[in-house]
Amino acid sequence: MRCFTVCLTAAIAFMVQQPTVGQETQPVRMGCGEMTFDTVPGWGLRPDGRSALGPTHGGVVVDQAGNIYTSAQKGVVVFSPDGKVIHSYLGKDFSDLHDMEIRQENGEEFIYGARNNNAEGIKFNVKSGDIVLRLPFPEESELGLKKFSPTAITVAPNGDIYLSNGYASNHIFRFDKDGKYLSHFGTKGNGLKEFNTAHGMTLDTRYDPPRLLICDRNHTPKGRLLHYSLDGEFMAEVITGLGMPTSVAIQGDYVSVPDLHGRVVILDKSNTIMAVLGHNPDPKTRVNFNVPQANWIEGVFNGTHGSYWDQDGNLYVQDWNVDGRIMKLVRVKANQGG
Repeated sequence: MRCFTVCLTAAIAFMVQQPTVGQETQPVRMGCGEMTFDTVPGWGLRPDGRSALGPTHGGVVVDQAGNIYTSAQKGVVVFSPDGKVIHSYLGKDFSDLHDMEIRQENGEEFIYGARNNNAEGIKFNVKSGDIVLRLPFPEESELGLKKFSPTAITVAPNGDIYLSNGYASNHIFRFDKDGKYLSHFGTKGNGLKEFNTAHGMTLDTRYDPPRLLICDRNHTPKGRLLHYSLDGEFMAEVITGLGMPTSVAIQGDYVSVPDLHGRVVILDKSNTIMAVLGHNPDPKTRVNFNVPQANWIEGVFNGTHGSYWDQDGNLYVQDWNVDGRIMKLVRVKANQGG
């Protein structure tokens, strides 16, 4: 087990320029070493300068063409890599996707979503927008739960689907590719093998065989990641002291971990902290949904909730935010460092 505190001085975000609200914003550099990024001011805003999203409390994924999908209260909005809205999936079937994963299956792309407010998981075809699968609470589990509020979803190589009841019982349910209930594991608590808000989850492909990487957001001591096998067996406590980790996204040997306290932590394959991005030092504006767009500061996060990597190693980060905030962080190559 590795245990790190959040105060890793060498990895605290640094800035080329300290931005000030009301001034014309310039790119801000953050991170260090291999994990150095520049922000893209105004990325994802409408031509009038306002957010295109509305309230956000969700996730981000990137398709094979490089387009960026982010979920908002109103549905899923799709951006081109340069930040222009090119498509959307709106309405009651697509609202409030708290977490998303994207997968290629038989030459087509599908998004899997966990809908906490709608008590279900869904799967829809990216091209057609057709919902091809719904995952309500599995009565076959015989748990008799009064509340089903899924917060995270991921998919195994064989198509098995994992859906975390993170805002309620903290069981993680396993279904086959057709939605048939198979099993469940976990329960609510602060023990080693218990979850106190199993908030985020993904397939950890950094290892062979792959395994589940789960964010235990409110566990005491707060903020840890766990490994479970695809059969639901506890493997290891990966790292603790991460604040309030909300989700995890893998690229190669690296994992990005948004922390609701207003930062993104980057870990390597040994789960050592490589960098901390966008660190917010102001307790009044972190873990804070109600920071309006007029008060956003370039390069400083407020309540990071979702992230995803593109093929070039750039990061897209979504804040839990009243006006709907999504940011692009461009990876700085070694010969570009300044």
